[in-house]
Amino acid sequence: MPKWRNSPCRHGGNCCGSAGSIATSGPGAIHLLNGLYDAKLDHVPVVAIVGQTARSAIGGSYQQEVDLQTLYKDVASDYVHTVTVPEQLPNVLDRAMRVAMGRRAPTAIIIPSDVQELEHREPTHSFKMVPSSLGIEWPEVQPNSEAIRRAADVLNAGTKVAMLIGQGARGAREEVQQVADLLGAGVAKALLGKDVLSDELPYVTGSIGLLGTRPSYELMRDCDTLLTVGSNFPYSQFMPPFDKVRAVQIDIDSTFIGMRYPYEVNLVGDAASTLRTLLPQLQRKTDRSWREEVESQVARWWETMEMQAAVEADPINPMLLFHELSGRMPDDLMVTADSGSSANWYARQLKFRGRMRGSLSGTLATMGPGVPYGIGAKFAHPDRPAVVFAGDGAMQMNGMAELITIKHYWESWSDPRLVVAILHNDDLNQVTWELRAMNNSPQFLPSQRLPDVPYAAFANSLGLQGIQRRHNGVTQYQVSRSKLGRESGNGCGPGQRCTCSSQQGDWKQQADGAHDLSIREAIAHCTTCARSCDMPLAMLAWLVWTSKMARGTRSSNATRSQYHRPRRRHELATLCV
Repeated sequence: MPKWRNSPCRHGGNCCGSAGSIATSGPGAIHLLNGLYDAKLDHVPVVAIVGQTARSAIGGSYQQEVDLQTLYKDVASDYVHTVTVPEQLPNVLDRAMRVAMGRRAPTAIIIPSDVQELEHREPTHSFKMVPSSLGIEWPEVQPNSEAIRRAADVLNAGTKVAMLIGQGARGAREEVQQVADLLGAGVAKALLGKDVLSDELPYVTGSIGLLGTRPSYELMRDCDTLLTVGSNFPYSQFMPPFDKVRAVQIDIDSTFIGMRYPYEVNLVGDAASTLRTLLPQLQRKTDRSWREEVESQVARWWETMEMQAAVEADPINPMLLFHELSGRMPDDLMVTADSGSSANWYARQLKFRGRMRGSLSGTLATMGPGVPYGIGAKFAHPDRPAVVFAGDGAMQMNGMAELITIKHYWESWSDPRLVVAILHNDDLNQVTWELRAMNNSPQFLPSQRLPDVPYAAFANSLGLQGIQRRHNGVTQYQVSRSKLGRESGNGCGPGQRCTCSSQQGDWKQQADGAHDLSIREAIAHCTTCARSCDMPLAMLAWLVWTSKMARGTRSSNATRSQYHRPRRRHELATLCV
């Protein structure tokens, strides 16, 4: 049997929301903590396998020795154990995985280095040996019929029903739509539930909370009945007034039921099976005026978002990038965003649809998860394209180093398309706006100003190509005609190799003629091309695209919305690998 070996921890110790993470010993185990706490707070099952110094050295203040059992007792409180003999491993490993999945939480296994070198031995049929087994069948948990009836009574009595859904409703998309249709309800989404329901549905109001939309705010303000499914949304001030609304909650985790709002009926059960049981007892609302009001507010919101994206800025309005990308995203795109101003535009400007998946650090709001999330997404689904939105602070923290990881692995992905878009303003921008909005405090440059880093040049140094153009007024990108297949007779079609995928040398030296493209034109061509041929990138071919974005100005048409105006110059660097 093969021996255990140490495996180096990739991705700087971030577990990326994946099923497992590995570290060699004390320092690596410490690096994992940020990602594991991110998973813990967002209820993502992760198994951390960490090394330890040899058993003979434990307790001797040996090099890299850390009391990992104590270190991990909080983040992996559901299950953390040390393997001391080979026969122990099958049971500990299987239990760690089952606990992680069953409780949607991180677990940890600690394996001393000398144990890793031992020959594998199965547990025997003898005293104090604990065997394991393969496979597990999960039950469908649903409340009893009396609880379902009481919930239906509450929902049937309402005339203005609102629904709030979170990531716990991800497996119940069809059931959520059917319930919303019967009740004539509008549906708001917690940020981690952005990909649960399509934003193209006219009654979906979008995100709720600090990064939420005006229709979601109005939905909660004006409703008389609330149904929450699979969400632990923490900000009660964005929920309906306590004395105005009757409410029902559905959640599979009894430890989080009824804790964010004074719900009248609290149903512990799986979202899909509970809604299916509830559906036959719901009465269709014949008065659709509430639904029509919600849909009108949603339509007005998207018009406002389009107008805000069109506000001229010198040189770039960052919302324009998100707006122009939104309608051109492939239906199976995976999108990640970092914890900063990029999360604002991710929440408000992007219309998710189809099989799109999206995620960010929802509860911990830790800095730097965007690129590691994107890498994790590509390893989980190497056949799907991915886009990452990251701030310059996050890129300087770990994102630039992770570009090296991407460079190392991208050729192993069956669909190598991955784009990293960097919103660069030399500022911890989200903090700037939080200080201003919540405390009326000015920007504090000594703690918030960041170095001006040439991200495109760094990408070039890795073998990726870069474009950098700066214009006043309307920003344009100078892209080689030959690179974009714009020369006469040079088209991209199914089965043809697109000229966009050329990667030989520096494009600026190769270009025999240049063509100025706006953001809209560049994204439109490259995303269309990516869909129609075997171009290996989602957006801008083998290009790293950099452009400065500066102050935005409020449009006279952009009224009544929750508005974040870019204060300082921004730089957009799109890294395509």
